[in-house]
Amino acid sequence: MEKANRLYLYVPNIEELTYRQMLMSDIDTMSYNKGYNLDFEGYHKDTGCIDFPESEWQEWYNYFIGNEPERFYAYIVRKEDNTFIGEVNVHKSCDDYYDMGIVIEAKYRGNGYAKEALNLLLQYAFETLKVNAVHNDFEDDRTAAMKIHLDCGFKVVRRENGCIHLLITSEDYKILNDKGYYEF
Repeated sequence: MEKANRLYLYVPNIEELTYRQMLMSDIDTMSYNKGYNLDFEGYHKDTGCIDFPESEWQEWYNYFIGNEPERFYAYIVRKEDNTFIGEVNVHKSCDDYYDMGIVIEAKYRGNGYAKEALNLLLQYAFETLKVNAVHNDFEDDRTAAMKIHLDCGFKVVRRENGCIHLLITSEDYKILNDKGYYEF
């Protein structure tokens, strides 16, 4: 039996970005990001971690928070004890869709939280933000991430250079939602 309705999304205040700072610097959590040639300041190829110093919080906050429907960012919170367990976001891409991200803190992985959090993000994106489509891409060897996306209704749209690109449209979401697929 799948567990559901254990989570909610919460937009943090600026002081609560200490959790995001911890998440981005946690070697176990960021290990999925390790070893890639990402060209931006603060990325550590040897660990996958990303610097998020307090001096950058205000600018980051002003960019991500309060800018709907262009961008939405929230913490994933476990209802039973109001514990932060990860983060999600969607943001308008150059294309006709929104890109998304999801990170579950390493110690909370393997409990089915990612699928429930992704479903909550899709619900918010399609029902509140009224986006046309949500896209994600990542390395095609990340089979757990791929399975979760496919289980949530995403379809593979292309594979290139070792990456898989997945997309779910508002029409696909509506069909699945009408069938009770996203019931919580």
